[in-house]
Amino acid sequence: MLARPDPDALLAGPLGQWLASEGDTRAAAKARASQIQMWGIGGACAVAFIIVLLTPWGIGRALQFGFFIGAGGFGIAEWTKRPVINAIKGGINEAIAKALDMQYSLAVTPGAEFDLACSFEMLPSFERKSFEDLWLGSVRDHSFQLYEAKLEVERNNGKSTYWETVFDGSLITVGFARRFNGVTLVERAGRRKSLFGLLGDKDSITLGGMRLDRIDMVDPRFEDQFAVWSNDQVESRYLVHPEYVERLMAVETAFAGEDIRCLFNGGQLIVALESGNLFESGSLEASNDRALLAKTIDQFGTLVELAEELNEKAR
Repeated sequence: MLARPDPDALLAGPLGQWLASEGDTRAAAKARASQIQMWGIGGACAVAFIIVLLTPWGIGRALQFGFFIGAGGFGIAEWTKRPVINAIKGGINEAIAKALDMQYSLAVTPGAEFDLACSFEMLPSFERKSFEDLWLGSVRDHSFQLYEAKLEVERNNGKSTYWETVFDGSLITVGFARRFNGVTLVERAGRRKSLFGLLGDKDSITLGGMRLDRIDMVDPRFEDQFAVWSNDQVESRYLVHPEYVERLMAVETAFAGEDIRCLFNGGQLIVALESGNLFESGSLEASNDRALLAKTIDQFGTLVELAEELNEKAR
């Protein structure tokens, strides 16, 4: 099990001293946001009054314009808070990472793991992407990397366009002690139906420029839940043994997810999990620091431990 840092011990050290020194910065950010909100409310009232007084549009249109202006003011106020919140978040998460002998960065530049996840359709098609919260280091002598990805597509409902999130979760890469002979993909069953879905899953698919065959597993419980595709039947059955379904379902249960995907490629295991937005440890309220710190430690620790459970074990 991962030795999780003690929140109270961290707050009693340099992290707590640094957070205390940020009091004036937090207060200034709150005051600035509050002032912008008041401007927004004032502007909304003024515009509504002018529309009622000087135009034939009526109260309904006045309230509509006033609402948009007021909402815009509140949106700008929240935007002005973000740099300070991110700075607090970065300081807290860096302290957690340091306690684990790892590295943390708010900014992320995706690498080959993201390209592989896209090539093997572990991630949905997207038109806009963003990344944050990179954790990097080693766990039990295995290289470990985790970051969050948010993927979006533009939709049109006939009246307006908007961005819809199609993936909001974690992309985890864990190193293995050996390289794999083939490539094996594990995903939820039923994603790749044959003709009209009448004959079950396809017998083979082409992903990442290679053919992967549907692997029949010994345990019927597994086949009801997950599908395994590989270009090496012997290795895939060794990697994805009957106990593996329990580990996969444990990961999903821990983060209320239902669409975990795993790729064994080269010497790495890549896991895509729709875990939602995690590690949000930053706040303008100092009274929230302890709770958010503990929550982030728990979120990260749980993901690390579950990712290790998906790693290869001696049998």
